[in-house]
Amino acid sequence: MKINVDKWGLAALAVVLAVLPFTASGYVLYIVNLLMIYIVLALGLHLVIGETGQFALSHAAFYGIGIYTAGIINNTWHPNFVVSVLAAGVITAVLGYLLGALAIRMRDIYLALSTFAFGEAMQWVFLNWTEVTNGSNGYQMSPARFFGLELTSDLAAYPFVILGAALMLWLTVRLSRSQLGAAFRAVRESDVAARAMGIDANVVKRIAFMCSAAYAGVAGGLYTTFASFIHPESLGFWTTILILIMIVVGGIGSVRGAVIGAVIFGLISELLRQVLSFQEIIYGLILIGFMMFAPRGLFSGRVRARKAAPGESAGRAGT
Repeated sequence: MKINVDKWGLAALAVVLAVLPFTASGYVLYIVNLLMIYIVLALGLHLVIGETGQFALSHAAFYGIGIYTAGIINNTWHPNFVVSVLAAGVITAVLGYLLGALAIRMRDIYLALSTFAFGEAMQWVFLNWTEVTNGSNGYQMSPARFFGLELTSDLAAYPFVILGAALMLWLTVRLSRSQLGAAFRAVRESDVAARAMGIDANVVKRIAFMCSAAYAGVAGGLYTTFASFIHPESLGFWTTILILIMIVVGGIGSVRGAVIGAVIFGLISELLRQVLSFQEIIYGLILIGFMMFAPRGLFSGRVRARKAAPGESAGRAGT
């Protein structure tokens, strides 16, 4: 019954998204495009924290690397935007694997601090490598192209962003139901038990970091299809915290929770742009409220996994 609800919900959402370009203003389309980016980012953080249990705080850094990579490629060679998005995903995946290789010996707060340090270092690079990023002046990006068509508006980029987010959601669900997804969750529950079952926990962690970083890179590449400017200040630690709140409130370990959390807090972050000085306070109060009254979030993959029927595939838990 839950699967049917999900299918009907996705079908209704598809109809709304198909009708939206004909009825909504450019600003609304911009917000929807941005929400799709948040969904991809939340899904990527879900893989490394929710599925694998590795508390990484480097997501905004990989997102920024993806944006600058795609933007620089677009400005220099003007290729099909698919090329720049794939390049952003590949480069961030390689960097994510390398970071994972360095961080796998750390746990809990030490892992969080090391990945936080990487994120802060990358923001310093974005701010000071002026020859490449234009530093604190921000980076201006030329319009993305698709077989000669320039994506010069939110409406032009809209179908590509929607399709990109839908593809990443499909990949996440498939991955969650695969043997690799089961290995992620085994490592999350216990490294020792995972190794006893023949799972190489270190390799699994590296792959999780790689996949999570690739999602952030793809999100950054998709961002360049409708945005023409990026400033390093928008790629700081607060962006990672915002995405972390999305998956915590949605429910750690749940794909559905990551998506819904991204939509809810993506909209809230846009509404709170008028009260920037109170943003941190409001987010903090919301997070404290959920920790007190709904510590597992709106949807919890771990709760459902424990309540699953004996014959149910473990690979389907958490979606």
